[in-house]
Amino acid sequence: MDALLAVRARGITKWFGEVVALDGVDLDVPQGQIHGLVGPNGAGKTTLLGLLLGLAVADSGSLDIRGTPVGRALDAPDGVAGFVDGPGLYPSLTARQNLAALAALRGDDARTTAIDDALAQVGLTDVADDRTRGFSLGMRQRLGLAAALLTNPRLLVLDEPSNGLDPAGKKHVHGVLTRLAADGTTVVLSSHRMDDLEALCSDVTILAAGRVVFSGPLSKLAAEERELDYRVRTSDAHAARRLAAETAGIRLVDDTGARYDAKVLVVRAQVPALDQLVVRLVQAGVAVRELSPLVSPLEAAFLDLTAPEEAGP
Repeated sequence: MDALLAVRARGITKWFGEVVALDGVDLDVPQGQIHGLVGPNGAGKTTLLGLLLGLAVADSGSLDIRGTPVGRALDAPDGVAGFVDGPGLYPSLTARQNLAALAALRGDDARTTAIDDALAQVGLTDVADDRTRGFSLGMRQRLGLAAALLTNPRLLVLDEPSNGLDPAGKKHVHGVLTRLAADGTTVVLSSHRMDDLEALCSDVTILAAGRVVFSGPLSKLAAEERELDYRVRTSDAHAARRLAAETAGIRLVDDTGARYDAKVLVVRAQVPALDQLVVRLVQAGVAVRELSPLVSPLEAAFLDLTAPEEAGP
């Protein structure tokens, strides 16, 4: 099983002075998976990404990347590329010149066709000869991704890759990452955008105070025992409200936030009770036009698992 892992970490601990950035972190990432890394500011996400990129070394524990133990040297493991804290770019150079310079720094002889292909993959062909000092945050993020793609990585490590992207740019980047994973490249990315993680990732790891508080499939975070608030829009709000009040396990929530739409109500329920409500609505001839959580299962789990512990008396 371990031979199929792109990342295998056991007991990873990292100190910065007296601050524990990572505290006994275990992590398994299968090859060809898009794995999300999420946590509050200061949880250790950037530190962990830095270890994967060879920008830092752990003080204790073991880290294997693509079956090879990572040594004590500050050096990117073979087949690994990406960025943390944003890509490092030369503002006076064009996008094309930046890619050529970054390739030269790595000792690579990147051909013009490879550079053009990388720029095309991230949707920057039209600005290939523009100086990057005028690039938006989202354009710089996409250029950083292009730089990583030049190496044909088997493990791609990205810190907030959707940061600053408009909807079209985000859709483009999502498509690139999805295609890479389909071709066998492993992607580990951090993001504060829960919708991005839910759209891209099969598994996520949640960090809090340097420790793993959850790691596994997103489906586990939507466990049926978790109670969430749902927005329900129907063809008959009066009947829907009555049926919701009569359905065991359903609680009507103050839906003043939905008052702009008379056909919307908000209910709090676990999944089985919500399923029963939908069945009763359909049997009563009430059309269900929208059913969506007000807070996604991932965001709800994030808030639950990373909430600071209250001090005792």
